[in-house]
Amino acid sequence: MLTLGFVLSLDNFRSSLVLGGLKPTFLTSVKTSAIFGVWDGVAPVVGILIGHFLSDKLDNYSDTVAMIGLGVYGLFLIVKAMISPNRVDPDLRWARFGLPIPLSVDNVAAGTALGLAGFSPWLAPVLFGWMTFVMSVAGHQIGRTVAHFIDFIPKINTDLLTGACFALMAILMAFGVSLPLSYG
Repeated sequence: MLTLGFVLSLDNFRSSLVLGGLKPTFLTSVKTSAIFGVWDGVAPVVGILIGHFLSDKLDNYSDTVAMIGLGVYGLFLIVKAMISPNRVDPDLRWARFGLPIPLSVDNVAAGTALGLAGFSPWLAPVLFGWMTFVMSVAGHQIGRTVAHFIDFIPKINTDLLTGACFALMAILMAFGVSLPLSYG
């Protein structure tokens, strides 16, 4: 179960690495990671409760939902960075609103499988939520550190670069390219 929790948190880690380009404060990082963790913790409960009924449907569409969510957020960042001189999403409010659901769909399918296998409905949600929280905070801080190094290069808008990275992730997913830190 630990391995499954780690693997399922990798998509949040990868997205948090990119979100770090928006240079969130540590408190903003913790808040955003907590929301990601709650969604990844609730998702297996939904999977356990729904049961086998939606298992195949969710498993088939989880990558598509994630791709659309990442692409829409990336386009939002790109457009906003191009038309506004201000920081695009400094408090990650739009990230907290738009990214948790697409990044949690795979956890619903995992919860369904765990429920069918007879695992406790209390262990997986806590474990998955906690692992996602920790991995997301780590991703934000690593991405933020890299973004501060990029700031030394003149004329690079890290908000625009972050949006381009999200859009690129969505495009690569659309073409079936396995992203780094992917389990599929």
